[in-house]
Amino acid sequence: MSTLPGTTAARWAIALTEIPSVTGTADEAGFAERLVDLLRADPLFATRPDDVWTIPVPDGPHERSCVCALLRGQGARTVVLTGHFDTVGIDDYGDLAPLARKPLELKRALADLLRAEASVPAERLALDDLEGLDFMPGRGLLDMKAGLAAGLAALESAAADPERAGNLLFLAVPDEEVNSAGARAAAAILSDLGASRGLEIVAAINLDALVEDGDGSVGRAVALGTIGKLLPSALVVGRATHASDSFRGLGACALAGALAAELEWAPELLERTGGETTAGVTLLGMKDTKLGYNVTTPERVWMFWNVMTQRRGPADVLETVGRLVDRAARGLVARLSDRLGSPLGEVPVVTFEALRREVEGRGGTVAEALTASAREAAAANVDLPEQSRIITERAWDLSGRSGPAIVLGFASMPYLATSLGEDGDARRLEIACEAAALVVAERHGVSIRLPRYFPGISDMSFLGQADETAIPVIAANTPPWGAGIAWPEGRALGGVPIVNAGPWGRDYHTRLERLHMPYAFEVLPDLVGEIARRVLS
Repeated sequence: MSTLPGTTAARWAIALTEIPSVTGTADEAGFAERLVDLLRADPLFATRPDDVWTIPVPDGPHERSCVCALLRGQGARTVVLTGHFDTVGIDDYGDLAPLARKPLELKRALADLLRAEASVPAERLALDDLEGLDFMPGRGLLDMKAGLAAGLAALESAAADPERAGNLLFLAVPDEEVNSAGARAAAAILSDLGASRGLEIVAAINLDALVEDGDGSVGRAVALGTIGKLLPSALVVGRATHASDSFRGLGACALAGALAAELEWAPELLERTGGETTAGVTLLGMKDTKLGYNVTTPERVWMFWNVMTQRRGPADVLETVGRLVDRAARGLVARLSDRLGSPLGEVPVVTFEALRREVEGRGGTVAEALTASAREAAAANVDLPEQSRIITERAWDLSGRSGPAIVLGFASMPYLATSLGEDGDARRLEIACEAAALVVAERHGVSIRLPRYFPGISDMSFLGQADETAIPVIAANTPPWGAGIAWPEGRALGGVPIVNAGPWGRDYHTRLERLHMPYAFEVLPDLVGEIARRVLS
């Protein structure tokens, strides 16, 4: 184990981890320039500085960029090795925050702290790991600078063969932890980029990490696609009334509670492919829109859910959520009607698209007011679910409707599921992954899985072979679309056959984040290089 810090992957991983790059900060914007300097100083590119360049990223508070580095070989066929360089913050490290980006020093200090304080199983497991030789902590080391390092190590290994077939394009992007602005900027110009540089981009390998608490048998994997993520939302509008006259109203909170109970882990929104199952739908946010205490019941509640997908499209998700919401509302109204002794009436369920069309149908001034609301929400520097709430409430006000009712939509950037298509390049990539996993596993004496779906949200959704025909449904029902969510005209997704082969470790996004070094620094670069070689040969 003592030899690992001397490997190419280890040196790059530690060097990249030491550079701060928290999402949305000036450090994230500055990381690209520092990476360019490191790459141009490396022997791989020292005599070819023009083969290292940046791609501007339009979205965000700072001038961010993607970083590209091209290793040329024989012919035009090219494999992209990609990953993100932004990280979550370091506040969770507390007094150890100054060491959060110094893996070697942090390992000793965190182990000392855990010896004194470890009280829960996760902390005790972390202590065992850090007292051994195989794990190294550090903010962003696992998620996902060790993956980038494996890609750079694969480039160095490939460069040793001057007769190699094809090219490797290293692509490091910002903003994966928030809105994937970097991957979206790269995806939009990927085909033009290939043409301008004389490249035929035939495949990509994403280098994102997996986590597990076991021996690595789950984490050592090449995923042949990725899950998608949608954020269905509901503005629940009741009939507000004074608390002393509650029988005359219909509580928005009661309605929202019925929706929350109906949708949580709903089997109708669960997907299975073989032995792989998506996470259950779960409520991520729920709040009434009263600004302070009084004895009037809340008129409105805003709520949104996390829904993971494999093959299901957004139209299907929205329709299924609508059925569940309608069932929940009908059930509550029936129970309350029985208690009251008279019928309460129905609770209409409408989509944001339908509501917006009603508003636009009322004339230019009203329609412009809704558009202005979207611009103002985007400028308010609040997250996308909050922008969605503001705009949906404004649409409700402008519609002239009265409650009760439920307005359904989507409340964030869509992440579409990807899987390898049936075209020749996709089949070639899948065959290459199968063969490489067998060869590299035998070479290193480990197992390597080939699941159909990477289980985490990743930039693969924008670079890979996703269903771009799903975008209009999302656009029509996502209130900030075109304002808080900038989506390019024309082709917005990369459409490249893509798989994920990254490091594994434990507890990313926490102070216990740590990387399994033998796999990340020895096996993974070999695996990435072997997949690319087989695709290109």
